[in-house]
Amino acid sequence: MKTLRNVLLMISVIALGGCTVFTSFSEVEALNEAQAVGSPFTQALSDEYRAFSNSELKEKFDYPDALHFARKGLAAAAGEVVLPEPIADWNLSDKHAMELSAARGRLIVAYDLGARETSPALSAKTQAKFDCWMEKQEEMWKDDAAPRCRDEFMDLMAQLESGLQPAPAPAPAAEPLAFDVDASEPMDAEDAMYLVFFNWDSSELGSGALNVLDAVAQEVSQNPPNVVNVVGHADTSGPTQYNQRLAFKRANKVRDALIDRGIDPNLLTVDARGETELLVDTPDNVREPANRRVNISFN
Repeated sequence: MKTLRNVLLMISVIALGGCTVFTSFSEVEALNEAQAVGSPFTQALSDEYRAFSNSELKEKFDYPDALHFARKGLAAAAGEVVLPEPIADWNLSDKHAMELSAARGRLIVAYDLGARETSPALSAKTQAKFDCWMEKQEEMWKDDAAPRCRDEFMDLMAQLESGLQPAPAPAPAAEPLAFDVDASEPMDAEDAMYLVFFNWDSSELGSGALNVLDAVAQEVSQNPPNVVNVVGHADTSGPTQYNQRLAFKRANKVRDALIDRGIDPNLLTVDARGETELLVDTPDNVREPANRRVNISFN
């Protein structure tokens, strides 16, 4: 939450500098002079945070956020893998928190599929625009107008995801094999995976989740599978047994919503893994939005 960050920053600056407030921006200055090391992704990410922190400082006069993102840039410049901003750290309306949580989940999934390695510069720019969206959305709070960073993130995210699609197999020089796959054909149902994300300690379905379920129902109606697997998950915050129950509750909520959309209940299987199969590895007691999910797959 920005208010808390402001208070902490003011206290630290006053403690270090007597009555002089915001006279030193050593983190921004250090990032401007840093020589980035590490992977192509961390180096590109440090450049993105350098531009963002300087903009916040010199154009927006947003001193706390300038220092916050400069620190992230310094960590990236040192070769550390810095994650997108956690949803819980920002003061957002429920509507915006759900939308940002789903967007963050998409980015984390892309990273898990190798986007940082195959498209380091694009991945870094996408993450920076996500953090920009988060920061601007907190300032706008309940305003229905979307920050420009949101539209830029969505465009970059689409580019990132399209780059993760497997390239078509080269045409064989000899006679075609019996089991050649036409790259223009849609994905087989058994290869599809849908993710439904949730707010912390919640099993309620937001607008983003409902859109995903609409897509699942359409896919099932067009290409009926033998089984629709619904598996609930939780992050590591809270007791293990509680998270197992919460994961089941989320899975059952998704199951009921799919039945409401016309899917035969006999097709549905429900399971829960609690905090045992994390999408993003975290220590215990960490609120990670990407881990608060239900996976939907077909057999």
